[in-house]
Amino acid sequence: MSETMKAAVLEKLSELTVQQVPKPEIGDKEILLKVGACAVCGSDIRMFRHGNPRLEPPAIMGHEASGEVVAVGSAVKGFAEGDRLALGGDMPCGKCDELHCKTINNCPLNFAMGYQFPGSFAEYVKINELVWNGGPASKLPSYMPFEQAALCDPLACCINAMEMCRPEEGDTMVVVGAGPLGIMLTELGKQMGVAKTIIINRSRPRLEVAKQFGVDVTICSSEEDAPARILEETNGHGADVILTACPSPEAQAQTLEYAAHRARINFFGGLPKGQSVVPIDTNILHYKEIYMFGSHGADPTHLHRAVELASTGGIDLGKYISHRFPLDQAPEAFEAAESKAGMRVVITP
Repeated sequence: MSETMKAAVLEKLSELTVQQVPKPEIGDKEILLKVGACAVCGSDIRMFRHGNPRLEPPAIMGHEASGEVVAVGSAVKGFAEGDRLALGGDMPCGKCDELHCKTINNCPLNFAMGYQFPGSFAEYVKINELVWNGGPASKLPSYMPFEQAALCDPLACCINAMEMCRPEEGDTMVVVGAGPLGIMLTELGKQMGVAKTIIINRSRPRLEVAKQFGVDVTICSSEEDAPARILEETNGHGADVILTACPSPEAQAQTLEYAAHRARINFFGGLPKGQSVVPIDTNILHYKEIYMFGSHGADPTHLHRAVELASTGGIDLGKYISHRFPLDQAPEAFEAAESKAGMRVVITP
């Protein structure tokens, strides 16, 4: 009789149950990781409520993870039992040409842990060759807590976004959306030379949290004219770097109203299905020579940099954890994450 393990299984839309499932068995080119922690991502909530073409229930979600290697296949190179790892979501398909897989998060097949492959809301997760052989698996120092290491994947996504924004010394940076990743972006901006960080959010509680992380200016868009306030804060010049970290078409369209000449605008947060066609005043884009782009996920180099940054104290990921739940309470963890009452929610087996 095969061994079993505990896992949170998405049985169908909006139905997550904790149950005993077969413990993964590994082959020669696979690794077994004992999960130390797995954070609940916004994409997990979207799949929980609305599904995803890359995931077919019953399924185990979870891609922001960390843990300890407990078994290694005979053909695995570079990893051994006892290694502590942070995992990312995006992984190469191993089939398409070098141009596409040069940046793994742009691979057309878009393979990911917790999507096509079982994720880490479980006691154990199997890591295949696509992950350990040049994919999103990064070794951790012995002193780094698993809970914090689980947030290296979202930090990697933020590093990717900021790298594309190319902030310069003295820039003013605006982030729309005061969730954990929005605040994380402002911390990275400061480290990259941004002089003033501004966060816009519709409700005040999140803005109060943002202030605790050192954000310079907070704007409650339900109470004041956000574009006018930004122009006031920038002496009429507008913001140099703008990121939308919220699922709002209006927020994306409005960015041009307060963008400086040659501003870099990054649509970091995706939009809901059916709402992603956004009216843009292309004359502003044209005459101000504005750069407008998006960023999605991260590649392994960003994950390695996230681990280095977090493990050396550059970013304190522990501050971003507001809720902790045991695996038995995974449904409650999803409720907490969906409520947006705190920061990040972490599940520990």
